[in-house]
Amino acid sequence: MVHRFDLHVHSFFSADAASSPEQLVAAARKKGLSGIAITDHNSCESVDYCLERGLMNKEGTPVDGFLIVPGVEVSTAEGHLLCIGATLPNMLGRPALEVEQAIHERGAIAIPAHPYDKWRAGIREEILLQMRTPMIEVFNSAVSARSYNARAKEFATAYGRKMTAASDAHHASAVGTASVAYDLDEFSVAGLLRAILQGGELDETYLSRIEGVKKHLGNWFRIFNPAPMRKPAK
Repeated sequence: MVHRFDLHVHSFFSADAASSPEQLVAAARKKGLSGIAITDHNSCESVDYCLERGLMNKEGTPVDGFLIVPGVEVSTAEGHLLCIGATLPNMLGRPALEVEQAIHERGAIAIPAHPYDKWRAGIREEILLQMRTPMIEVFNSAVSARSYNARAKEFATAYGRKMTAASDAHHASAVGTASVAYDLDEFSVAGLLRAILQGGELDETYLSRIEGVKKHLGNWFRIFNPAPMRKPAK
């Protein structure tokens, strides 16, 4: 059965994002998504939060027909790398290839986020060519310049990488701006990971002007919806 996902979404556990996991889920449901991957910056706190509140379960199956996928966006030494399907210890500043290996060891999928984007720490081609992951984010709704998405798609085409598209939402209202539809053999995190490796149908839409402003001014919007007390990084 076909299910649509936004695989790059931030909650208020990212310092530059404003919305709670509950708000992200509500917005995603309203847009017809089957699930989201919460990929906060160098933090997996959203997973504990969602488990404690019954928004997700340890078995990786949906709750009330909606699937929250564990993840994190790691700021590696060479740029941002998404981990989809598992949690990681704090690997801030570690080499991208080392982080990629840790992701694979956990049975998760590594996806370079907004590659080529020099203003948003995209991983450059020299490192992309050394990575073993078969995936690359070729469309990011919040990319600094549309040419960066074009270059990512050219790379994926040239080197046979599977493609993903995502909103990179930092506010609930942006969730699902871009997404991917996958034909799942099982509606679960495990089923989604298998489908991601096969590829899906991309929905590519850029953030509206107002959403772009909200993302740029994320820390100001955050005062209206502050995150819970953050745990010390491990």
